[in-house]
Amino acid sequence: MKKIVLTFTLLFGLVLILSGQDHFSNTPLDAKFITEDVERFWVAFHEMGKKDDNPFRAYLENASLGLKPFVPYLHPDTIYQTVVRRKNDYLISRNILHDLETKKKRIRAIYSAMKHWHPEAKFPPIYFAVGIFTSGGTVSENGLLIGTEMLENLDNIPGLVAHELIHFQQHFEGEKNLLHQSVLEGSADFIGELISGEHVNQVPLEYGNQNEDKLCREFVSKMNEEVYTDWLYGTSGKDDRPNDLGYWIGYKITEAYFNKQEDKHQAIQSILHIQNAYDFMAESGFLQAYVKAATEIPDSEKH
Repeated sequence: MKKIVLTFTLLFGLVLILSGQDHFSNTPLDAKFITEDVERFWVAFHEMGKKDDNPFRAYLENASLGLKPFVPYLHPDTIYQTVVRRKNDYLISRNILHDLETKKKRIRAIYSAMKHWHPEAKFPPIYFAVGIFTSGGTVSENGLLIGTEMLENLDNIPGLVAHELIHFQQHFEGEKNLLHQSVLEGSADFIGELISGEHVNQVPLEYGNQNEDKLCREFVSKMNEEVYTDWLYGTSGKDDRPNDLGYWIGYKITEAYFNKQEDKHQAIQSILHIQNAYDFMAESGFLQAYVKAATEIPDSEKH
């Protein structure tokens, strides 16, 4: 399941966005909020046990454009089993969207801030759906997708939407490794915070800042690998670290880069279009001393 979830996140969160933006509005006030999947989910939820058929089959078959790209990675039986096992957890989010109207003005203001920093930005629909507790938010070529089952309230929705909106604008190139993925996620946190005033990954941010030296030394020894454990999307349990420290270190790299640039608007364009994560990290200077220390030959080994 973990591998499926990771593929789900990487494939659709970071690849489909490259080809699906031309038909969306570049006007922030055109932001659309689509909740039909949530409504269909709760109809299926209340039909459980009343018929022989799995009601979540119809939920997936009638998926909105926002949910449709992820349907191949979901199965009605898996949804049914998850609902049975975690029924009370789902019920916590039963009425989560009743307060959505109170957040729309705030989200449109965030979209407007994005327009200020990135005039070419596109503003896709925001789809709300219900999944199996694997993703609070992601993107596809059809728009942003928010997993409402992960929420207890909408307090963090503006910041989450801001983060996913940045992913929708990103066009990253280069080798896919831990550094690349951390910069991609961390830069979305950084610009998302810039346009919303909210940081959506507060736990790894605080832990990372408190353990910066140790974590930086570890990261430079792992950053060229394609293994993300202990940094992104899960931990091994080897220590007390929280999930997703890669978001923190990617944020710090991006912050250092941004602070060094005189033209802040151009800096945002560069951050959204990183060609090589290693070159970007080097220009930021954030890990320079650690990279140098890791590559130096000890005196005892010199001839």
